[in-house]
Amino acid sequence: MSAPVEHAGPALDVRRAGTRAVLVTFGTLAEVTAFRAGLEAEPVPGVTELVSGARTLLVRFDPERTDPTRLAPRLQTVEPVVPTRADVGEVTTIPVTYDGEDLDTVAALVGTTAAQLVAWHTGQTWTSAFCGFAPGFSYLTGSVPSLDLPRRTSARTSVPAGSVALAGEFSAVYPRASPGGWQLIGRTDVAMWSLDRDPPALAPAGTRIRFVDAGRA
Repeated sequence: MSAPVEHAGPALDVRRAGTRAVLVTFGTLAEVTAFRAGLEAEPVPGVTELVSGARTLLVRFDPERTDPTRLAPRLQTVEPVVPTRADVGEVTTIPVTYDGEDLDTVAALVGTTAAQLVAWHTGQTWTSAFCGFAPGFSYLTGSVPSLDLPRRTSARTSVPAGSVALAGEFSAVYPRASPGGWQLIGRTDVAMWSLDRDPPALAPAGTRIRFVDAGRA
C-alpha cells in the first residue's frame, strides 16, 4: 500500500494512485458526497476528473499542470458542501412497473404494504452517489431516511436488465442481465447504459433521479 501524500493541515488521507491520480479516503459516503460537491463548486487547477466510490474519491489530474505533492495541499483546503433538499436542478424521470419478485417480501419485512412501499420509492428524489459493479450501475441514495434493507440470503444467477432494486441504503437499476443479490421491486425499459449517449451512463455521480409508477401514470 502506498504511503499518504505529505501535506499540511488536518489529516486528510490522500494517496497516490498511479501517475495521474490521487485517492482520497473518507469515513462515510456522506463525506465523499460533500467533499466532491465542494470540489466541484471550487475547482482545483489541473484536476480533470472525479470518480466517486462508497468511501473514496479518485481525483485524476493533468501531470503537466500539477502533481500529487502540489495537489494534496489544495485538496486540504476544499470546503465540503452538504446537499439539501432545497437544491434544484434537472431531474431524470424513470417510469417503473412495480411488479418485482421481492416487492411483497420487502413490504412485509419493513411492516408496510406493497402500495406504501411504492409510494415511498416514488415519493422522493434519488441521487447517484457513485457507479460500480457494472457499466451504468448507479448507486442511488434517497432524500428521505432509507429502509436499510438486507440483500437476499442467496443471490440470483441472473437478474433481468432494467430490474429496479433495493439493498442497504441504496436503490439501483440493473443496466444489463447479471447475477445479483438485491431485492427486486420493479422493472423499467429505460436504458441505464448506452454507447449512443455521451456519457454512456444515464446516471453518473450527482445525477438526480425520480421514479414514477408507470401503472398509475
